[in-house]
Amino acid sequence: MDLQDQLRKLFPDHVPTADEEVVEENELRMQQEEIICKFEKRNGKPHTILEVVNGSDENLKLLSKEIKKLLGVGGSYKEGKIIIQGNYRDKIMQFLKDKGFKVKRVGG
Repeated sequence: MDLQDQLRKLFPDHVPTADEEVVEENELRMQQEEIICKFEKRNGKPHTILEVVNGSDENLKLLSKEIKKLLGVGGSYKEGKIIIQGNYRDKIMQFLKDKGFKVKRVGG
């Protein structure tokens, strides 16, 4: 049961108006700041790191999940950073640009 169903159950007489914002659970909020995309080696293994200045943890975890699913690789979200295993900067940057995010490449 999603949030909309729960609200309908609690308030059966309520009719939503056109100006009420309906936000789906899987919808990501757009960033105002750029997402910094960089490449690092940790313990000799390549990692792509996305540093996000602002954003809710839930949205960033969802974004991390989408990127990992797109690439078929592992990764995690910790402390405002999305860490993806492997060097996938170009693919990730294109994916984020297609979603409407601003992305800045840092390093070589």
